[in-house]
Amino acid sequence: MNLDVFLSIFTLMLIALGVNLLAIKTRIPYTVLLVVVGSLLVPISQVESLTFITRFQLTPEALFFVFLPILIFESAYNMKFRNVKENKYSMGILAVLGLLISTIFIGFVGQWAFGLLGLDIPLLVTLLFGTIISSTDPVAVLSLFKEYGAPHRLTLIFEGESLFNDATSFALFLVFLDLFIHGYTGFPTLLTGLISFTTMLVGGIIFGLFMGFMFSKLIELVKGNEHLEITLTLLVAHFTFLLTELISEHLVVLGHEIHLSSIISTLIASMVMGNYGRFKMSHGVEEYMDKFWSYFAFLANSLVFILMGLMFANLSIDLKIAILPIIAIIAVVAVARIISVYSSISIIHALKLEERIPQSWQQLLSWGSLRGALAIVMVLLIPNNLSLPGWTYSFSIKEFITAITIGCIYFTLLIKATTIGKIIRLLKIDSLSSQEEMSYHKSKALIYKDLIDKIDDLYQQKQISEHQHQALSSYYNALNQQQHELARQNFDNSDHLIENMLRLYALGLEKAALKEIFRRSEINEAGYKKILDILEIQVERVEHGKQQLTSLNEHFSDWIYASIINGIRRAFFLSPKAPDPEEIYLYYRTQYKLITKVIRELSKLEQSHLSEIFDDEQAIENVLSVYRALQACTEEHMKEQIQSNQALLEQLNQQSAERVLHTLQGDILKQLHEDEIISPKLYISLNKELQD
Repeated sequence: MNLDVFLSIFTLMLIALGVNLLAIKTRIPYTVLLVVVGSLLVPISQVESLTFITRFQLTPEALFFVFLPILIFESAYNMKFRNVKENKYSMGILAVLGLLISTIFIGFVGQWAFGLLGLDIPLLVTLLFGTIISSTDPVAVLSLFKEYGAPHRLTLIFEGESLFNDATSFALFLVFLDLFIHGYTGFPTLLTGLISFTTMLVGGIIFGLFMGFMFSKLIELVKGNEHLEITLTLLVAHFTFLLTELISEHLVVLGHEIHLSSIISTLIASMVMGNYGRFKMSHGVEEYMDKFWSYFAFLANSLVFILMGLMFANLSIDLKIAILPIIAIIAVVAVARIISVYSSISIIHALKLEERIPQSWQQLLSWGSLRGALAIVMVLLIPNNLSLPGWTYSFSIKEFITAITIGCIYFTLLIKATTIGKIIRLLKIDSLSSQEEMSYHKSKALIYKDLIDKIDDLYQQKQISEHQHQALSSYYNALNQQQHELARQNFDNSDHLIENMLRLYALGLEKAALKEIFRRSEINEAGYKKILDILEIQVERVEHGKQQLTSLNEHFSDWIYASIINGIRRAFFLSPKAPDPEEIYLYYRTQYKLITKVIRELSKLEQSHLSEIFDDEQAIENVLSVYRALQACTEEHMKEQIQSNQALLEQLNQQSAERVLHTLQGDILKQLHEDEIISPKLYISLNKELQD
């Protein structure tokens, strides 16, 4: 690459930052503005001194091997196995069956629509286009979902569908592209295509699991060396993607080429890393990872969408020829999405596979289907010389598919993306639950109470006059009373709502304390994940108005990490791993610490500033009674373990105390360095001594 290309890259990054600031001020989706600005850069680049702007362009290789793995990893890393398991039917049916329905509908109806316009487009062309345009891009939609407060489950379903239908769409695209190249010979071609489609998905899942667990173990081996840990997480996405492609080029079984899906393998490896590997990272790295990958995804999305705009503006096909086909196919694609969503969810409801998905959610899923990076990847991968017998148009098949794909992407970005917020409000999907409304009023009352205390403090320090103090205090006291009055008037069953809020607060205390206990190495990874899983299940229960917890031994749905690991062990004829006495004792001891912390914090709640929110003594007592009963039960379990394993547990306590003290030494040393009490040279020396 020459100097102009590098200058183009960094100029585009600078422009993307400006667009981001503009998007925040105008509240227009960031990706929409990027595409528009990218289109405007083409005429600007005609100025002689600015010709370098368009020198860096999207290529299939850059988009496929550099940007796509980053976008997949960033989305999949935070996708929890448990959430996937709970919504597997809605995600799976929408991602596979829904995509197939959409592709077939677009193929046949699209050919018919083009025929009405006098265009004799072969069915294979419209089916290939159907595979490209049927996958949904979550980037812009999910940011809008979060901004407008879409329900958590709806967001999960859409994100899961978008991630998994990327893999389904690309696998189907490769099958149809192969039909173009080798031709259709009847049933044997269909059978070969079906086998190829299946092996891509199944093989990608298996290879993704292998890569995810392998890199997780590598991170465990280098734990403590933060640079190596971060590098391994960076490698897992690209290395999995590239290695899958390499295997697909050379894997031959019984004379048949076997292809694996690089997208699905990267997706699965990333999910394993997020659900299993993240617990093997150092504390600092695990906290840094979200910011690290969020930045990389932001950078990748910025460049992809602004370059997408550049590519749109450089269409080689005459817009006068393409405009009517584009309008027609936009309508066909929109109808295909509606049919695929409603038919897929109807199957889920008819078979009672999952909790019902409300009608308003289905309407939003039908409308909020944007297209983005993957569609461009597939278009760019179509060979320039791709043709069919009888194709006599002045433009090539690739140019035609590119034009209608770009038209559909423009429509989803400029029309759908900009109206999603209005649709959410119209369908009242963003409406608050009774508990959220109560929390809203109570939180505002707390804010005003803290402001009043601060006003008093400012007056005591002579920073405001007596007149200013009285005016400000009177103003915020009135607002505080107003919020309390609204909370009392609007909710008949406020005691129950406050108790639920209190339960969520208690569970939040437990999660924060659990993370600190794990950081100090007072519990092993298996115990930490199990308790964290139980706490998250309880949070979901409380949010849905269900009972929190009856016993520490209550049966929950299969622990997903243990299920996967034990499944792998059985595959190698090994017996499932059972917890040893040490793990059992650590589990109960940690639970005891968490429960004790909650009891201590709730007992002094009336004297804290949070009493502005939790002002119901009976609610506090109800929650305390639950935790006191759990504390007594946990104490009994601990005594049983001590009596049966006295010597082992004394040794365990000794080791645990040593680990805690070692961690504390590191914390004290780090604080001394941050406070500049010791020099950097001395910090490095003492830290090395501590590690040795």
